[in-house]
Amino acid sequence: MNRCTERVYNGLVKENPTFVLMLGMCPTLAVTTSAINGVGMGLSTTVVLVLSNMLISMLRKVIPDSVRMPAFIVVVASFVTIVQFLLEGFVPSLYDALGLYIPLIVVNCIILGRAESYASKNPVLPSIFDGIGMGLGFTVGLTCIGIVREVIGAGQIFGYQLLPLADEAAGKAGYVPVTIFILAPGAFLVLAGLVALQNKIKKNAAKKGKKVTETSGCGEGCGSCGGCSGKVFPTGNEE
Repeated sequence: MNRCTERVYNGLVKENPTFVLMLGMCPTLAVTTSAINGVGMGLSTTVVLVLSNMLISMLRKVIPDSVRMPAFIVVVASFVTIVQFLLEGFVPSLYDALGLYIPLIVVNCIILGRAESYASKNPVLPSIFDGIGMGLGFTVGLTCIGIVREVIGAGQIFGYQLLPLADEAAGKAGYVPVTIFILAPGAFLVLAGLVALQNKIKKNAAKKGKKVTETSGCGEGCGSCGGCSGKVFPTGNEE
């Protein structure tokens, strides 16, 4: 497996931002009321990830260490603004659905974490593929959550009625949506269920002797970004 392919596999499976690293939870829980919202937010974040990783990698020897985080934020904010204008101009319905969470991509810890831990230390091509892998992993996570919530909560998938709904007035039998799944608590329930399912699959694979990479939170996957040790967000106590 070459380096670029490994970066894509890493983002999709080994260090999936949603199900393994548990990063970017704010948009994950807020916008996944439908599958199309999950796809839209995931792809928007992917575009910003790829472009910001590319530019930061190109400028990694130019940006001084003392201002690297402000510089990263300026780069990310520039691309987010472009994506926001494009969505508003060409996909206004998706722009309205995502709302405030589009500009909040600027402070998404996935993007800043990859900029600090990978793009600022590696060549351009691997950094691009790292952005693609992490972005696609985020997109897959949001889409899976959105599909489950939309099917259970509305009987639909990508806006198409999958299960015929019951109509009590007409005496028509059918599916009765569990509306809690398209409300805030449903996001937590679905995320917990999918993470538990993933952990179950990993545990079964480990029992069969297959190699399973254990990564979670700020462990080996994102630990190099230095967030927990005060490298990304200085505490004023650094020596």
